Amino acid sequence: MTSRAFDHAPRSLREAWTALAGLSAVFLFEMLDNSILNVALPTIGRDLHASTTALQWVTGSYAVAFGGLMLVFGALADRFGRRRVMLAGLVLLGVAGLATAFVSSVEQLLAVRVAMGVAAAMTTPGSLALAFRLFADDGLRVRATTLICTVGLIGLAIGPTAGGFLLAVAPWPVLLLVNVPVAALAFLGVRFGIAPDDPADLHRDPIDVAGAVLGTAAIVLALLAPTLFVGDGAGDWRPWTLTAAAIAAAVLFVLRERSARHPLLDLRLVAHPLVSSGLAFKAAAGLATAGLGYLVTLQLQLDWGWTPALASLGMLPQVVVLIAGGALIRPFVDRVGLGRAAWMSAAAVVSGLAVFGVLGRHGYAWVALALVLVAAGMRVVGVVAGVNVLRGLPRERTTIGAALTDTATEVTSGAGIAVTGTILAALFTGDIATTGWTAHQTAQFRQASTVAGLTLAAVAAALVVWGFLRARRAAPVAPGAGPVLAPA
Repeated sequence: MTSRAFDHAPRSLREAWTALAGLSAVFLFEMLDNSILNVALPTIGRDLHASTTALQWVTGSYAVAFGGLMLVFGALADRFGRRRVMLAGLVLLGVAGLATAFVSSVEQLLAVRVAMGVAAAMTTPGSLALAFRLFADDGLRVRATTLICTVGLIGLAIGPTAGGFLLAVAPWPVLLLVNVPVAALAFLGVRFGIAPDDPADLHRDPIDVAGAVLGTAAIVLALLAPTLFVGDGAGDWRPWTLTAAAIAAAVLFVLRERSARHPLLDLRLVAHPLVSSGLAFKAAAGLATAGLGYLVTLQLQLDWGWTPALASLGMLPQVVVLIAGGALIRPFVDRVGLGRAAWMSAAAVVSGLAVFGVLGRHGYAWVALALVLVAAGMRVVGVVAGVNVLRGLPRERTTIGAALTDTATEVTSGAGIAVTGTILAALFTGDIATTGWTAHQTAQFRQASTVAGLTLAAVAAALVVWGFLRARRAAPVAPGAGPVLAPA
């Protein structure tokens, strides 16, 4: 945004309420979508005669399309307009939602889910980028991002309950038809609340097609590999082959971006201290949050024998902190500053995972404490680390920066589940999903949970320490100013 645009930037959230309503609806869709659908998977399986694997891909196909295409659409938005790409994505979301009413086979449903994943990749990074660009003041940026995240997290929290009530009175396609009014609200808010992009804030570099293909391949393979580790186990050759292919694609992507005249992702920008530290904190939070959620779910239901309903109540401390914690973000950031808030909140996430690894087996109170620490840390780091990443980038690259933060979370979340599943498979004998464990199997599970929790905590801690050291090198960035390129 130019300095002239900054002169007309909203000076309060109230002045930008139309835009914020639209951007909040975008994030609501991302959070509500899978959470509201999961409760309907058994019904979908019966109605469409879907196998267990097919049901897994009802959610997995969306995640792969979403995570794999964010960087590409982020780069396109910085070239052709963030608002334009977001509006196109919202139209696609509405059409895909309407198409659900005509689904009669699992293959058709998978096609709809892929289309929704593409729509999410076109819209979700833009919600953070446009919220950041809407304001000139970092404090307003934090408050706007907090508001948007709070709306999304409310959707995440109420999704399963709302889905259950809807299923009691309506067929399952209604759950995806909910996306249509959400998309319409978001379209109107963005269309009338946000001005078209200033051409001076876009760049016209040629599109790096080879980089786009390699980057998408690396992310898609990295998202597919964890599902195979969990489904087939670490003893199968396929997840390891996919992991090797993901690493090879990532290496080729880096080599391509270092040599390309107009790279899809300028690695010198990623090396900027604000950007690299923010990505490290987001990665640590994604790794820890996914791993803890997976471990707690298994412990409550399989080890302690809680019913699914009781287990969902057991997750309530996390839900409460995620929703109510938004009120604490602004005072916390005002008190300690953006930089310290980022690494302190990431450290809280790691601490929660360590508490679970060491003490979680000794009673629910320790599990609840771990959930609260992780939720509190994630609530803050999700806002401030993302804002820090965008502060460290030139304004014509903000959307791909937002896409980077979401991609880091998606990939490390998958890695957290893969590491957890692999350790459980290695240390637990027999089928973990069966009831009536022997005493030996119970001991194996608890040992595996401790090893997995502490392993993830150690990796996340290393990311936090590295991010903290990088952040110390960051110089203040004036609003609208691009960073000094750091050596890669």
